[in-house]
Amino acid sequence: MEGAGHNDYEPLSDTMAMSLKFEELQPASKQDIGVYVPYYQGNKRNALPYAISLYKQGNLEGERQIEGGEGIPFLATWNVSMLPADLTRCRIQFDDDADLSYEITMATFEFVDFLFDVIAAARSKRTADFSKAFYRKLLRIDD
Repeated sequence: MEGAGHNDYEPLSDTMAMSLKFEELQPASKQDIGVYVPYYQGNKRNALPYAISLYKQGNLEGERQIEGGEGIPFLATWNVSMLPADLTRCRIQFDDDADLSYEITMATFEFVDFLFDVIAAARSKRTADFSKAFYRKLLRIDD
């Protein structure tokens, strides 16, 4: 049968954003995490395979929690480089509004450090969100 309206497949895209469910996040390989180990101590080393796995996805759908109000959905995207000292540029768009877009560039190991907070939120079944420290840096509040 030919013709318009017949669509029994969904297009797949490597750039589709992932809303984070910890159970679905597969840990990165030892090869992928090896160069990052010297940058982190203690419990962060245990979570490192998950943080690197999330980093390798290159995107995240989440929700910024606002005290006393409704959360604001966001889409974060970033370039992926597997060397800790390389730069990662992260772009976050809030509420699907181009006017509410922000960009930040930092060393990859520093960005991965912020992903530990996202992993912790997902692990405790909270909505994926970055830490207050990340938002202060993103909005250049501490500069």
